[in-house]
Amino acid sequence: QVQIVESGGGLVQAGGSLRLSCAASGRAFSYYTVAWYRRAPGKEREFVASIASSGTATTVAESVKGRFTVSKDNAKDTISLQMNSLKPDDTATYYCNTLFAELPWGQGTRVTVSS
Repeated sequence: QVQIVESGGGLVQAGGSLRLSCAASGRAFSYYTVAWYRRAPGKEREFVASIASSGTATTVAESVKGRFTVSKDNAKDTISLQMNSLKPDDTATYYCNTLFAELPWGQGTRVTVSS
């Protein structure tokens, strides 16, 4: 069974930056558009950004546009999310999965932004 592992979360002050990483066993991301999602406390999971399997085309949610950048290392088959100018509203657990959530969810990585 494919396993997804997210990492890179932590506690940061507003205005700071973090870089999240995501990897899946068996090079599963080679074949899919992969997305980052987040779930804030008491809220539903929401889409953050996605990147095509080729690592070229990307899409980001309006709420993070201009602050977050998604990228892919094709050699390592890992997906990264560079988060700049973080806001307290970005506090959430961040997950990655295929765009249609076709793989088992990982544990996510917790991001806390203090004001």
